[in-house]
Amino acid sequence: MARSHAPASTTTRREFAAGLGWTALTGVWGFHAAGAADSAALIPDMPRQLRPTGADLGSLLADVERIADRNRPVDSFLGGTYRNFDEFQERARQRIFDLLLYRPEPVPPQAEVLERRDCGDHMREKIIFSTAPGVRVPAYVLIPKNLNGPAPAIVDLHSHGGMFMFGKEKVMDLGTNHPVMTEYHRQNYDGRPTATALVRRGYVVITIDALMFGERRAVLDADIKSGWDRAKLSLEETQRLNAQCRAKETTLVKALTFAGATWPGIVFWDDIRTVDYLVTRPEVDPARIGCQGISMGGYRALFLAALDRRIKAGCIVGFMSTVCPMIRRHVDTHSWVHFLPALHRYLDWPDVASLTAPRSLLVLQCSRDQLFPPEGMKDAVEKIAAVFERAGAKDKLTSRFYDEPHRYSRQMQDDAFAWFDRQLGVKS
Repeated sequence: MARSHAPASTTTRREFAAGLGWTALTGVWGFHAAGAADSAALIPDMPRQLRPTGADLGSLLADVERIADRNRPVDSFLGGTYRNFDEFQERARQRIFDLLLYRPEPVPPQAEVLERRDCGDHMREKIIFSTAPGVRVPAYVLIPKNLNGPAPAIVDLHSHGGMFMFGKEKVMDLGTNHPVMTEYHRQNYDGRPTATALVRRGYVVITIDALMFGERRAVLDADIKSGWDRAKLSLEETQRLNAQCRAKETTLVKALTFAGATWPGIVFWDDIRTVDYLVTRPEVDPARIGCQGISMGGYRALFLAALDRRIKAGCIVGFMSTVCPMIRRHVDTHSWVHFLPALHRYLDWPDVASLTAPRSLLVLQCSRDQLFPPEGMKDAVEKIAAVFERAGAKDKLTSRFYDEPHRYSRQMQDDAFAWFDRQLGVKS
């Protein structure tokens, strides 16, 4: 026998509530909103003993750590998934490119020189070039004088440091620097910006603005009145505008998610395209190209050396750790650019670094670096070393710890530059 049904109701929950009124609803659903005196009428929470965790996530730490324990990187070469190192490199690189969600069609650089200046011992060019359709990226190129043929080159990748108003200028001494940059150089580069130091050593050096920094920063409608020229901004106005940019990191990540891309994807792609442009320069020997950077610059150097085989020597400064130990206390201290969705289901940062083998890799770490847990930093270099050894490239990896906070000190620079000289054939 067919069962009869009442017509389906089209009344929404909001309309139902409005019809009954709040007072009626409290009776229907059995709760009161009268205040603390009636709190006993509420259904009590399940008993739970609360203890401090010392974690960025507080009480949710255990939930995330359980997930991390189940999601050990499945593509790690040390995990035994791959038959040989070549297979690991091919699959792992492809995995990273897939996760970056940004691989636009190739375009010629079509570089334009905006300014060329004689800086005494070197020439400095301000240029702009293409990295994707419709994307023009500003950069500086530093060229030593009196070259006797094509020279080795360094892609110098700027850091984050909470400073969005400047990008490429972080690694350069322009002669007259904005007061913000003078202090930034002192704190992060021991008063010696690296690109200028390297060109004086005989290297052609290029440095670009990463997306969200320098001439690619976010300018909000309310801040248009401040103008575009940063040289005209006071220290106070620069700091205010920088804070505005800092607050828009999450907005950028959300917007790019809607756009079907990732922030790291754009940053890494632009860095790879920078090498495309660099090899077109007649002053550059394409067989002798290196890259380096500290902090976010180290993060960029990590991926550039791993993904682009044209990088013969990569130097990662102040950015290396296994990530699982970072979940407890080292999440909030990092920028959104350092989080590539789903990467760590497949590869840890040291796994990415190991893709540089058998090319040369230098990892410099600061023992007093508060951005990374000590055990994570130590475990990372041990893991990289194990992969390099299995790949038959044990002598191509160098790693050192310095009794320093998070910075690229002059001693660290001297050691790195001497290492570059050996790897890229410069006689200083």
